[in-house]
Amino acid sequence: MGITGASPLRLDILSWQPNRRPDCPDHVDGHRALQVRFPVLQVELEQEIPVRTALVSDIHGNLEALNVVLDDIDRRTVDRIISLGDILGYGPDPVACVDLVAERCDWSLMGNHDYGALYEPTNFNAAAEQAAYWTRAQLELEEDETAAAQRWEILGRLRVRTSFNDFLCVHGSPRRPINEYIFPEDAINSPVKMKQLFEHVPQYCLVGHTHVPGVFTDEPDFYGPEDMDDRTWKFTGEGKCIVNPGSVGQPRDLDPRSSYAILDEDAKTVEFFRLEYDIDAVVKKIYAIPELTNWLGDRLIEGR
Repeated sequence: MGITGASPLRLDILSWQPNRRPDCPDHVDGHRALQVRFPVLQVELEQEIPVRTALVSDIHGNLEALNVVLDDIDRRTVDRIISLGDILGYGPDPVACVDLVAERCDWSLMGNHDYGALYEPTNFNAAAEQAAYWTRAQLELEEDETAAAQRWEILGRLRVRTSFNDFLCVHGSPRRPINEYIFPEDAINSPVKMKQLFEHVPQYCLVGHTHVPGVFTDEPDFYGPEDMDDRTWKFTGEGKCIVNPGSVGQPRDLDPRSSYAILDEDAKTVEFFRLEYDIDAVVKKIYAIPELTNWLGDRLIEGR
């Protein structure tokens, strides 16, 4: 499918290898591997034709949840799917999730757990750190050298930030794109932080990372999908917004169902969706892997 409406762009090739950090943390590699949907693009994009875009984020190696979300997206009219980061981490099926995101998404951002598995899991708790090393080991088990090289290349091209039309896209926050959280309570408790964040937002921003769906406004305020008519936010153009579609693979708003959203640029809306999936199957997989603590399965049941 690819991204339409963009001008020709200069290519910057990065010879990427596992565990070697790029010289520039915001670098976007431009080499296309076979059967990969991620397009050849720089960090900043030109204006694109407005489309309906499915927003997925924080898959975290949860294949059952990802399959349910993709099946639901296929039943709706969308032009493309984009991933806001953290394909990896926590979950039992990192390799399959990387392959599926590469196949189905136009592009993906780099989340802190993607970064941790590729380079070094810094500032992680013990369970997350152990999961990051286990995830890396699964990627290194691939015996097919061509498949392994292609997969590492896909991961090496994850974007730190990008933009299209009125939307800046980062995993964490507009000022610290990989690892800064924007929590719903920040709208009340941290007005200075919110003011500083919105100074980095041209108009609208798409984020993940907290695993909690909703919309921040520059009042500042936070609106969860339950606060919206038909779980749909309408962009009025009167202020700036930061949108989080929630987590596909590890929701943390005490609702264990998978979360994603659809952005409609023509209608100027973003609609939020929640979906049941086979949580027990994922929990059993996690329990069967010694390197993944049982707590990572328990939290899926509780949605936290």
